Amino acid sequence: MVTRKSRSVFFTVIFLLAGCGSLIPSGHQVKEVSAWRQGTYRLDPDHASLVFSLDHLGFSEYVGRFNVLDASLDFDPEKPLTTRLSAEVDIAGLDVNNPVFAEELKGPSWFDAATYPAAYLESTEIILTGDNSARLHADLTLKGITRPVTFDVTFNGGANNLLSGKYTLGFSAEGTIRRSDFGISYLVPAIGDEVKLQISAEFLRASED
Repeated sequence: MVTRKSRSVFFTVIFLLAGCGSLIPSGHQVKEVSAWRQGTYRLDPDHASLVFSLDHLGFSEYVGRFNVLDASLDFDPEKPLTTRLSAEVDIAGLDVNNPVFAEELKGPSWFDAATYPAAYLESTEIILTGDNSARLHADLTLKGITRPVTFDVTFNGGANNLLSGKYTLGFSAEGTIRRSDFGISYLVPAIGDEVKLQISAEFLRASED
């Protein structure tokens, strides 16, 4: 049953949303692929995500994410193969929408965050696969073990961000690792060994010319 009070709340919410919308510049974000700027970039942590998923007893894909990320990017559009990426993932930022189980995952049977508080990624090679795509080869260090990994990367574009005013590059990437390669073999194969990784990230240029 819709009451006078509920209608009042509804219209108040609509009014507030309309007001927020007026603060956003009109038009779409225009990305200038041909004008990507050379320079050093830092990850925008407010617009970055690292999501993982793996098989759970054959019933479903179990999904989690890491909320605390840092990365730097040295980028030259004229020499894309010289691009260098360094990233750090804080294991304490593990989020599986279940705080109790998250603490278990940080324990010694899984990530052992007390001993290995962070994971690290260092790029080793970039191979262009299309106008806006590449394959990233990197060394991943997780739980004290370093192994080569590969990601398929899509370049989403670069432009002055219409909200922040800062020059921004956007990327998305996907890859797969085997957790047993990094000493996390607990409950394999009942819980899947292959872990899918999905990354979405915006990088802010460190300085403007």
